[in-house]
Amino acid sequence: MSASPLAPDWLHYPHDANALRGQEWAHDVRRGDDGQLRVDGVGVRDIAAQFGTPVFVVSEADFRLRARAFRDAFNDAFEPLCGGADVYYAAKAFLCTEVARWIVEEGLRLDTCSGGELAVAVRAGLTGAQLGLHGNNKSDAEINRALDLGLGRIIVDSLHELQRIQDIAGQRGESANVMLRLTPGVHAHTHEFIATAHEDQKFGLSLTAGGDDARSPAEAAVALALESQNINLLGLHCHIGSQIFEPDGFEIAATRLLEFLASVKDAHGVELAELDLGGGYGIAYTEQDEPRPPAEIANAMAAVVGSTCRRLSLSVPRISIEPGRAIAGPTTFTVYEVGTLKTVQVDIAGSTGESATAPRRYVSVNGGMSDNARPVLYDADYSAVLASRASESEPELSRVVGKHCESGDVVVRDVYLPADTSTGDLMAVPGTGAYCWALSSNYNYIGRPPVVAVKDTSARLIIRGETEEDLLARDVGAQG
Repeated sequence: MSASPLAPDWLHYPHDANALRGQEWAHDVRRGDDGQLRVDGVGVRDIAAQFGTPVFVVSEADFRLRARAFRDAFNDAFEPLCGGADVYYAAKAFLCTEVARWIVEEGLRLDTCSGGELAVAVRAGLTGAQLGLHGNNKSDAEINRALDLGLGRIIVDSLHELQRIQDIAGQRGESANVMLRLTPGVHAHTHEFIATAHEDQKFGLSLTAGGDDARSPAEAAVALALESQNINLLGLHCHIGSQIFEPDGFEIAATRLLEFLASVKDAHGVELAELDLGGGYGIAYTEQDEPRPPAEIANAMAAVVGSTCRRLSLSVPRISIEPGRAIAGPTTFTVYEVGTLKTVQVDIAGSTGESATAPRRYVSVNGGMSDNARPVLYDADYSAVLASRASESEPELSRVVGKHCESGDVVVRDVYLPADTSTGDLMAVPGTGAYCWALSSNYNYIGRPPVVAVKDTSARLIIRGETEEDLLARDVGAQG
């Protein structure tokens, strides 16, 4: 067997279908002598037997290691400039009470974007000073909850929202800690739906003047915040997008925000004390992805921030960042069980002739778009391996699909799997720690899978899977 003409250009025919590409997996995932995938010594067959499939399997040690790597890298890089940096884990990537506790124990803070995420954080024992609240349309209840908790920061996306927060804080006779999220006009090299710093989208205050006011929305917001007795303006925030590998977007955004800080100093005589440069650092989902290590990211950012502040005669503000995917993503893989298999003949693009076709094998698993919506939402690519055993068979181009009643229910679009992959085998898809469980649904009335954490050669449940009784519990007609 050889490479398939249907494979994308970036996908290489593997010499060994059993091999694991290290960047896609937690550091303690190995293939054992018995051929099965193991995380911290625990085999996937044992995990599947105890907890069922599909199941998200997270390495606690790897999660903590990645959290510490960002904490240490940014502290080391910015310590000479501003005394260090604050790392806020982006809860939207994946959150439960266990993860919230891991984050705080590793010296990070937590960035939330809803009242529900705040509720998880509070249940985990976090205090207001450790928390931030995002969101372009915070409800009055969420704003009040943030003030009740004494949140360390509320990130504001619009002039209207700033006025609402001022009014609510004023009615309470309090002051809200606020950062202004700006759109620096950077179009990041990523999917359109996860690029968030260009002008034409819902997030942030524009730096560009327009409309009846000669000032930009960002300038108007700064003026309002500084004049208000009920707003404590901490500084500025930006986020240019997600799953970004190239450094230039981060550097341009940092430069533009620092230049805006200098203009605030000139206009108001105030040097704002904090600058959050967001997150969005890419991870390896497939062999085409080459993520940058945290130290490289931190040192590059520190160099730009330091030189720009010197050029503008600014004190270096306290820097913060918000990695989510880069911490959670590689820590986790999803285990599925293989069901139905079929092979179809597909026309080869650009070929002429009656027999210009090639086989594509469809491998169906017992999950899909309800536990990983990213392929259908963002055209996201993933990889997969046979997990319950090793195989000596030749690799065969395969498409891993889910069990949902949708033709777009694709888990892995293109991957080489052993030709003898069969019903009952376990398959593992790496890089599912971010935005998979968090985006999961009950489509087709399928329960969301459990999440299992592995630590010190032991597996434990941190989120239980849903049962049919759970699915019916809110159906009022089912309670009669």
